[in-house]
Amino acid sequence: MHAEQCPTERVAEIQVALRTAKLDGWLFYDFRHSDPLAYRILKLDEKMLASRRWFYYVPASGEPVKIVQSIEQFKLDSLPGRKLVFRGWQELHARLREILTPAAKESKSRIAMQYSPMNDIPYSRVDAGTIELVRSFGVEPTTSAELVQRFEAVFSPDQHQMHVEASDKMHRIIQEAFAEIARRIRANEITTEWDIAQFMLRRYKEEGIEQEPMIMAVNANTANPHYMPTKDKNSPIRRGDFVLIDAATKLDKPDAVATDQTWTGYVGESVPGEYSRIFNIVRKARDSAVDFVRKNIRAGKPIRGAEVDDVSRGVITHAGFGEQFTHRTGHSIGEEKHGNGVNIDDFETRDSRGIIPGVCFSIEPGIYFEGKFGVRSEINVYVSEKDIEVTGQPIQTDIIPILKSR
Repeated sequence: MHAEQCPTERVAEIQVALRTAKLDGWLFYDFRHSDPLAYRILKLDEKMLASRRWFYYVPASGEPVKIVQSIEQFKLDSLPGRKLVFRGWQELHARLREILTPAAKESKSRIAMQYSPMNDIPYSRVDAGTIELVRSFGVEPTTSAELVQRFEAVFSPDQHQMHVEASDKMHRIIQEAFAEIARRIRANEITTEWDIAQFMLRRYKEEGIEQEPMIMAVNANTANPHYMPTKDKNSPIRRGDFVLIDAATKLDKPDAVATDQTWTGYVGESVPGEYSRIFNIVRKARDSAVDFVRKNIRAGKPIRGAEVDDVSRGVITHAGFGEQFTHRTGHSIGEEKHGNGVNIDDFETRDSRGIIPGVCFSIEPGIYFEGKFGVRSEINVYVSEKDIEVTGQPIQTDIIPILKSR
């Protein structure tokens, strides 16, 4: 992610990536902001009027081409390349045929588009009809997933530093939240999930972090991976309760990227064995996934997101709780907490994208017993050229006994 680049520099970088991938071009398409990735990758105004279809074709070599409708023909003027204007659908088809089939080739042209065959990676932005139209010109669309990752999920050095700073602040605020629970319980103050969530939001503001709501859950609520309390719907926190905090946000700065962490605690001086036993399985699944990534990155061996999920899920399945691990092991982290790079997933989808230098993702296995409790432990992994970095140190190794004197 290089926010400082102008569109011309971005297009030149795209062409280098296309040649490396041995693709003939990348066809961007949008209708009424159906593809937000196109705006971000091409550095277009994401709020521009876009009531008509437009295409932008970046060949691996040569001049890009803009195809725009006559009443909105100026919308892509910030991009380099020649402009082709169409009025009716017949002209649109003719313009597309012109740019996609320029000269006879010995083999069918392969161009990237924002779609995923069989919807393996659920970020398909191009409708099936448009794919059919492109194929009718004798061109084979191929997924742009790896290219999107290259331009949407690779941190710049500044973004890496902002992620580290946000992770350190988040780590500290989560520990403070556990301490606030202890203070309130010892003082016999009525305490709810909402109260602690508001405490954390106040600390976000003080630390220069965006005020994003978080998962603050106790007891049975912890078995719902996406539970969030509200002012009107929340549960009390009392002695003997199991607590889960899952918080994700970023620094309140331009181009900042997210951090996403999950910790668990028990409102008592010691943690009951039923919770510790499940946490230890989850921790082993988390650490096994991290070790697998670290070993392969250091060895220079390519790995894919699905492979990492298999490692983590295998630990939990071997322990007998495969049915209680109900989500992927992790997700891409970018400017949004769920980014557009490789996910650690061979469960909800089979993510075949490679883990490349500069990407960041969560590792967050969990075991959930509906109506009782759920345990999840989440850390963030940043990948450098020859190693990985687990941010937000120190990571959790045991459930926090919240009322134990520290």
